[in-house]
Amino acid sequence: MRKVCRVLLLLACQLLWVMGFVAGLSGIFLLMKYRQSSLFFSHSYIILPAALTLACAVFLLATGFLGTCISFKQSTFLLGLFVFLLVVVFCLGSTASALAYFHSKKLESEIAPPSQVFQKYTGSSQDPYSQAVDTTQEEFRCCGVHDYRDWLKTPWFNSTGGLRFPHSCCNSTFPSCNGTVDQPWELNAQGCQVELETTLQVVLSLILWGFTVVFPVEVVVLVTVAQLMKYQSLVEYQILDWQ
Repeated sequence: MRKVCRVLLLLACQLLWVMGFVAGLSGIFLLMKYRQSSLFFSHSYIILPAALTLACAVFLLATGFLGTCISFKQSTFLLGLFVFLLVVVFCLGSTASALAYFHSKKLESEIAPPSQVFQKYTGSSQDPYSQAVDTTQEEFRCCGVHDYRDWLKTPWFNSTGGLRFPHSCCNSTFPSCNGTVDQPWELNAQGCQVELETTLQVVLSLILWGFTVVFPVEVVVLVTVAQLMKYQSLVEYQILDWQ
């Protein structure tokens, strides 16, 4: 039975490692998206689940490593530390999951009206608004807020004489695209607001469901550790004779 518990603990800890990497990548991805498109968000609270997910990922990796060591060599101190780390992971994971669920339901209010950012577009590579718009359109392969026609209402479009759209609107399947208004089929058809919301929704859902998988694994690990503790020999204490 003791050997079975060790093998089960080893397998569960490998799964914790995998979930730690997945959680870490999810948190990093969300932070990167916020950094690239921060002007499209009404406030910075959306980075809270990402920060907690990263912290939880670190503890998951540490817990998986410690559990792997325990499966080969047991120690009362290491078992106690292992249980403590599991409790920390549970607290961080449950908080990150709750925040991810909250932000996924309030995602529309989290994103500031994108039209405000597009209205401030100047086409300059030094302008933060222009950088944010071009980066978003190139990365998400989108054009405008809802579609390319949103550019018709922007000051930048009027400054070009109404002749062209930003080059970042061009569909990559048309290498000769230069954003001219007489070739709208060469532009990305999807609007950026939908693409941004969809991407964030996927990442937040990954965080939420990822920790939903972690929690049952933690329960299995705790039960396994409890079984292993039964085999730990108790330290016997004796009263010292001072005479």
